[in-house]
Amino acid sequence: MTDDELKALVASIAIAQKDNAERFRETDKKFQETALGFKELKESIQDTNKELKERFQDTDKELKDTNKQIKELGKQIGGLGRKFGSFTEGLALPSMQKILQEQFKMEIISPSVRVKKQGKEIEIDVLAYANSSVNEVYLVEVKSHLREEGIIQLQKMMHSFRHFFPEHDEKKLYGILAAVDMSAALKTKILSLGFYAATIKEDVFSLTVPDNFKPKSY
Repeated sequence: MTDDELKALVASIAIAQKDNAERFRETDKKFQETALGFKELKESIQDTNKELKERFQDTDKELKDTNKQIKELGKQIGGLGRKFGSFTEGLALPSMQKILQEQFKMEIISPSVRVKKQGKEIEIDVLAYANSSVNEVYLVEVKSHLREEGIIQLQKMMHSFRHFFPEHDEKKLYGILAAVDMSAALKTKILSLGFYAATIKEDVFSLTVPDNFKPKSY
């Protein structure tokens, strides 16, 4: 190889090395930029995760607070229902006591009777009976707003009564449904089952049955 050829080869190698060095610098710069991009992306993801975590914590706290408020509201509504029920029963008691004593000749009248026996329980709004020439028992169920379930409830009580009160086995058993609000259709059904119906007028309960009504003895 001549000197000129050797010089040309050395020059070519130098140029190639210079090009490679430039390419390495560009590649390294791109890697650095990419690394910076990944770092920024990682920081962004971390910030997002932190923000989401804080939001989830806030949402979880809000849900817990909401659930607590719902439970408290449920307790208040339940308490209001019990108070309203007690008010209705208290309103009905003087009227029903007069009816039971004067019209049906009952001697013993007991409000809010609850009996538990052999794992079963019965709760009667008003229980009345007599042990003399009149040998009868009356169950009075009081409702603020009568629904179909109230009639079914009284039916069940009538059928299970002697299980809880065997001492009244020899007595005739009758039922009375007293309600502040009672539809005509439900009243017709009550009478067809042989129950007395009592409705309220001017804060006084009275029996509202036709003249030809015949009560059913259970």
